[in-house]
Amino acid sequence: MRSDLIIVGGGATGASLARAAHGLSIALVAGTRPSTVAAETGSYDARVYALSPGNVAFLRAIKVWDSIPVARRTAVHAMRVYGDEGNARIEFDAYRAGVSELAWIVEDRELQSALWRALSTQDGLEIVSPARCAALDLGAVAHITLEDGRHMEADLVVGADGADSFIRHAAGIRESDASYSQTAVVANFACERPHKNTALQWFQAGPVLALLPLSGDYVSMVWSLPTERAARVLSLDPASLAEEVNDASSRTLGSLKLVCAPLSYPLRRMTAARMVLPHLALAGDAAHVIHPLAGQGLNLGLQDARSLGALLAGREPVRRPGDMRLLRRYERERSEAILAMRATVHGLHSLFDAESRPMRLLRNQGLNLTNRMTVLKNSLLRHALR
Repeated sequence: MRSDLIIVGGGATGASLARAAHGLSIALVAGTRPSTVAAETGSYDARVYALSPGNVAFLRAIKVWDSIPVARRTAVHAMRVYGDEGNARIEFDAYRAGVSELAWIVEDRELQSALWRALSTQDGLEIVSPARCAALDLGAVAHITLEDGRHMEADLVVGADGADSFIRHAAGIRESDASYSQTAVVANFACERPHKNTALQWFQAGPVLALLPLSGDYVSMVWSLPTERAARVLSLDPASLAEEVNDASSRTLGSLKLVCAPLSYPLRRMTAARMVLPHLALAGDAAHVIHPLAGQGLNLGLQDARSLGALLAGREPVRRPGDMRLLRRYERERSEAILAMRATVHGLHSLFDAESRPMRLLRNQGLNLTNRMTVLKNSLLRHALR
């Protein structure tokens, strides 16, 4: 099987790249095919994303966004972030910032369904699924052998196959990897008081709790906890879990009621030593993993797809997709943004994880000071809106 481009990984990053890299013959290798059936009314996926306006514009451009039902996407008009002491907080408001919204909350299931509905009618795309890679060889072109013995080749292979990327390992690209010794617990709740399209977050001297607005009077929780405490929280019955979240959120939304079984995943940070080799590129979690406290993990992956897709679609006809000069442009284009976001997120985690009294004063006074500095707040917003 011969293609211009092989994308390994059928998640949001790989699927959106397949939509963006138009003009090429593409093979998409995916372990499974997500369902394209609409979700039942009132049923919410426990895993959600806060997508930046820039990435929503990208999804709209590749004809995906508008196929997500209006009732399954929620605009964030304001955000309040609380420190772990006193009245420390910082607030962001879309109206004051001169934008329509700060982010859009979308369920993983709905985003995946919309992407795969679009892929199912795309010309020049061959979907190879279910399938798993067994070997990768990089020579004059990229060769992939699947576990079932099939062979594939392309001028460029993109590894968008997650944090434990087969493509990254097979290409011999090293990574720096470390555990946060935390687990993210995610679940959805019905709330007594309206959320008013406001995202809420509490730094809690290590743990970080976020409540993100869903349509109606529902919120999605992401609670990053030390692993042992997360295990205890996951063992609670629904009423006890809701009560624990009520206490941790100071009952800001009144009484909460659990509406789905909680899920969890371990938290780590990972950075690949490089994003490209001749005939190979990495994207999304295969290249970088960050703490979810800023909600930017998938946003970075979609930005990777935007950047690489635009470079491939706009390349000179004489330049092949796997041309190293083209791929270096992609790596340079993405490195600054990834480095800045990684440093910001890890710095915030380290700052709020520190237990000393001076650090507590510093971080809480810093929140209040930043809240009063409009120029600095707008600078932070510009990065988040991309």
